[in-house]
Formats: sequence, C-alpha cells, structure tokens
Amino acid sequence: MKILSGIQPSGKLHIGNYFGMMNTMISHMESSELYVFIVDLHALTSVHDRNRLSAGTLEAAADFLALGLDPDKCIFWVQSDVPEVCELTWILSTLTPMGLLERCHSFKDKVAKGISPSHGLFSYPVLMAADILLYQADRVPVGKDQKQHLEVARDIAQKFNNEFGETFVVPEPAIDEQTATVPGIDGQKMSKSYGNTIPIFLEGTPLKKQIMAIQTDATPVEEPKDPKSCNLFQIFSLFASKDRLAEVRSLYTNGGAAYGYLKLELFELISDYFREARKKKADFLNDPEELRRIMKKGAEKARQKASVTLAVVRDRVGLSY
Repeated sequence: MKILSGIQPSGKLHIGNYFGMMNTMISHMESSELYVFIVDLHALTSVHDRNRLSAGTLEAAADFLALGLDPDKCIFWVQSDVPEVCELTWILSTLTPMGLLERCHSFKDKVAKGISPSHGLFSYPVLMAADILLYQADRVPVGKDQKQHLEVARDIAQKFNNEFGETFVVPEPAIDEQTATVPGIDGQKMSKSYGNTIPIFLEGTPLKKQIMAIQTDATPVEEPKDPKSCNLFQIFSLFASKDRLAEVRSLYTNGGAAYGYLKLELFELISDYFREARKKKADFLNDPEELRRIMKKGAEKARQKASVTLAVVRDRVGLSY
C-alpha cells in the first residue's frame, strides 16, 4: 500500500504537526511504501521571504529525520525538486470545475485570518491533488481540516478517469480521530497561520512561557470541570501516561484540577518527550550539506515514480505526438 503525506515549511513545526501527521507517517515505514515530502510550493501561498522559506525547508527536513524518519525506508523529498508536479497541476486544473474550488472552506478561513487571497491560495487543492495522484497514493493521512481537500483530489481523479480512461488511483483519507485536530494554546486548531502553536523543539524558558499561555477558564480549583472542553487537558492527554491521565481526568470531573500545576507538569512532559530528538536535530542542522544530499537523493527516487505517471497522463490527454 502506498501512503503519502506532506508538510509545509512555513514556520516552526509544532506538536499538532507531530501528532497529526509526522508520527503517523513514521509509524508506517516498516509496513508500507511510504512517500513523505516538504511542501515548499504550498508554503509560497503564505511565505514571501526567501531566507525564511529556504531555512524552513532545511529545518523541516531535520525535524523529520530527528524524529525517526529513515530516508532509506521511504521516499523523502522536497516538493519543488520534482517539477513533474507542476505540469500535472496545470493539466488537472483544466479539468477542475470552479465550483469545486469555490466550495473549499479552507480558502475562506485563511482569507478571514488575513492571508492574501491569491490565485495560488485559491487553487491550492489542485496542487495538493497533483501531489497525491502523481504517485498513485492509496491512503493519505490528513487532519480534519484537510479532509475536504482530499475529497477534491478524489473528485479530480474520478473526473480524469471518466474522461480519459482509468489512470489514477482514487485515494482514501486516513484520519486518526484522537489526534486529527490538536488544539492550540488559544483553543483553536493548532496552526502556524494562527500563531497559537507549541513548536516541537522549543525548550527551556520559551517552552515554559508558551505552555503557561495556554488559555483556561476561571473555574475555581475545587469545582468540577469538563475535560473535553479544556484545551489544556487535550494537549496534556497527548503526553501523559494512561494512569496519570486517568488521575487528572478524575481531578477535572470531581474537583481539584489546578491549571497552573498541570501546566508545569506538561512542561516537564514535553521537555522529556523530545529530549533525544532535540539532540539529533542539532546534529543535522550542523551539517546542512548532508541534509541537502539526503533530500536530493530522495527527489531522484520521487522523480522516477512521478515520470511514469506523467508519461501516461501526457499520452492520455494528447500531449504526446
């Protein structure tokens, strides 16, 4: 089975990225044909700073490798190093109904948050479809916010297959309901676009400051609280042991949950959880040429796969003569 997913280098990768996609992808290394990539072309919809995007791409690669992704057990590359995806995007865009894109709520949400409403942002789902269909992916791990975009990819694949004959695998979403939407420190979905994240490799005082900023209500310590409606509890549940989580849940429901103490405990849990990976990341960033070598090698493998699909597509639509 082919499993594919990518991540944007538009800012420091955070624990929502880790639990929502990265850890899931790493867990599939031994059992599936795995495709993992850094989607720098998508990041251009919000990042117009050359140095920020370039550095962010290398850092995202270091993050994945430090967390356990083995480039010898998967195909791991940078999106823009495979130009075939741009050609397929154009071909698919000529078949994509405007109404399909106009219904995508992500575009409206991002514009409402202040992101410039560019053509790239509007047509983002077509590029995402090309990313997936180019490699004939069977399953795509996504968060709930990306489910609609995957449905667009499915619609585009089916439309192409109906018009030109069976060409693309129609991908299926893979959503872990427990971690599909990790809340940010303000209770909204954790997102680099919203500035409400806890970066994976943040440490020390900056990490503590971010955790202490997690928004909570004014319910007194001794009063019962609903853990399901508390973003602090939701984040805490990602790191705590099963037994400790049961204890904390009891404090919520019966009274006795002190937010300040729980935040300090969460600080320790996160610090310990990523301690070893933090050291590995530093080693990778100290050797950027090795990072580039790894990503270029991955791009070569990705292009071999992509060129096969694109050759078929070009022939089906009449671009081979």
